[in-house]
Amino acid sequence: MEKQKSFSIKPIRFLAFSFTVSFSIIFLIFFSIWVIKSSPSFQQEIPATVQVLAEFNSNYSAEPSFAGTHLRRDEFAADFASFEGAQKRRGNGILSGNLSYTSFSANLSSDSVNVANKSRLSVDEFKELGHVISSKSEEIQDLKEEIARDDGVLSNGQEHISKDSSKNRMEEKNGGVCDITKGRWVFDESYPLYTNISCPFIDEGFNCLANGRLDKDYLKWRWQPLDCDIPRFNATKMLELIRGKRLVFVGDSLNRNQWESMLCLLMGAVVDPKKVYEARRRKITKEKGNYSFKFVDYQCTVEYYVTHFLVHESKARIGKKRVQTLRIDTIDKGSSRWRGADILVFNTAHWWTHHKTKAGINYYQERDQVYPRLDASTAFQRALTTWSSWVDKYINPRKTKVFFRSSAPSHFSGGLWNTGGHCKEAFRPINETFDTGYPEKNVILEEIIRQMKTPVTFLNITRISDYRLDGHPSVYGRKTEKGKIRVQDCSHWCLPGVPDTWNQLLYYYLQSKRKHSFVM
Repeated sequence: MEKQKSFSIKPIRFLAFSFTVSFSIIFLIFFSIWVIKSSPSFQQEIPATVQVLAEFNSNYSAEPSFAGTHLRRDEFAADFASFEGAQKRRGNGILSGNLSYTSFSANLSSDSVNVANKSRLSVDEFKELGHVISSKSEEIQDLKEEIARDDGVLSNGQEHISKDSSKNRMEEKNGGVCDITKGRWVFDESYPLYTNISCPFIDEGFNCLANGRLDKDYLKWRWQPLDCDIPRFNATKMLELIRGKRLVFVGDSLNRNQWESMLCLLMGAVVDPKKVYEARRRKITKEKGNYSFKFVDYQCTVEYYVTHFLVHESKARIGKKRVQTLRIDTIDKGSSRWRGADILVFNTAHWWTHHKTKAGINYYQERDQVYPRLDASTAFQRALTTWSSWVDKYINPRKTKVFFRSSAPSHFSGGLWNTGGHCKEAFRPINETFDTGYPEKNVILEEIIRQMKTPVTFLNITRISDYRLDGHPSVYGRKTEKGKIRVQDCSHWCLPGVPDTWNQLLYYYLQSKRKHSFVM
């Protein structure tokens, strides 16, 4: 009887224990549901952590496409600045998003932190997140150090990025990368670097002082970028840079403008200004061709070859007439003389505003086809594609540095060059901020350069020249008249003058150790 009584009590105890446990579990479940519903931040806490980590990893791991693109070093470096909240420059980005490693690391000691979506993370979760970001920051630092090396190499194998360690290198202020196209013209009494009397190479149309221009302030303006300094042109160092080499300018009369400027700048290093004509023949000799001079002591030549369009000007038969055409699929016939140069400076733009090219009626030709009508921008793009194919095929980038100078602005008021346009009222640069728009030709050119295999430096002088309404010959160019209207030149530039600054920028790129194979 005692055993039976004892046996009957155990099921009751078991049922009571089971009921208690079950009730507790149900209570905890309902209590947890109530807590979750009443606390939205708790719902977001873990998803927010996952979301931030996913966003950071996806943005960081997004690799820029370097294939066929010559990325600028300042674009490349500026994306690291944008990581701290600075406005990101135009170009291929490395990092994006709203995540800031600095703001995270500064708040690791606090209980919580506000992230991109305003959620709050617990200390443990945040520290774990901090470890992840810390590892990423080390990778970012490695990339920064790679950029700082003297000969940086990008993923496509082209050497593009390096640090300029020379004494006259561009000074980058506040840790940023300088855009040398943004700045102002400042008056400098130490200019000009030569005079029209000391240089016999200046063409009549560019020799404004000899043609009667009396004001001389236009000679004394120096370009000053906003955020850095660029080296003053040093003729002796420039000659050392091109010792034993060929420096070749190829293009229209605006490139002749720059070529003459270069000759005048270099001449000051080898000829006493007081003995110009007796010493020049011994120091500088004329070579084969109309526009080629040799600096004897340095065994280098500075040459210019005329081509208005870089492609072949030809003739074709339309009906019974032979008309002038432009073969936009064929490089200029003089291209064989460009090959073998050590430094090539190209340009074209000036003649693309001619009435024939602008109208495009029975003018543009490809193979045997003459287009009855073709848009000038389309023709310009195809012509530059022909040029770029020639460069990629015939130019050895290990031997030859290639530059392409951007279009130089004209400043005609009240008409065009042949309809009474003028610029004679301008006596000072315009330094106020203004936006005349970015030339379509520059946009087309930059896109072509990005697609090339050969590194090409885009020598962008458009904006800095646009301020210089005072720098044109105006009525002090060639002494020509058309009827009763004195034809003014508001396209070319006086020498000394603005093209000297173009050559200062060219000198900067050449004397630095950087591989400037990017759009400028």
